[in-house]
Amino acid sequence: MRIAIGADHGGYALKEKIKLGVAAEWIDVGAFNEESSNYAEFAQAVAEKVQAHEADFGIIICRSGIGVSIAANRYKNIYAALCINHAMAISARSHNNANILCIAADYTSYDEAQEMIHQFLSTAFEAGGRHEIRVRSINKQGT
Repeated sequence: MRIAIGADHGGYALKEKIKLGVAAEWIDVGAFNEESSNYAEFAQAVAEKVQAHEADFGIIICRSGIGVSIAANRYKNIYAALCINHAMAISARSHNNANILCIAADYTSYDEAQEMIHQFLSTAFEAGGRHEIRVRSINKQGT
């Protein structure tokens, strides 16, 4: 499984720890150090990798997770979900077909992040029925 991962300076340390502790083929788009950086650039880079099918999923980390989720969700067919626990990660995949997991470095421990990633990557979208209808309606809203 190919996973695009990105973080600004606030999420850099957690990103590096995740790459070491979670087995995957990582496509790291940065940041590559803790110097001040723009979260939107990394969110956009991850979204572009997922949108182009260069990555199966994405993970983006900043201090709150809010900025990266907003930036990534500007892309068509990108469903970036800010999750704070494994139950939300399961719901993001099963109900919303999320393809990018956003993590708040300031509020998420490594162990919590690891569990969220495991649940996010191992949960399938409940295709058909009400969830699919709702997700399809998202794409009708704007460009």
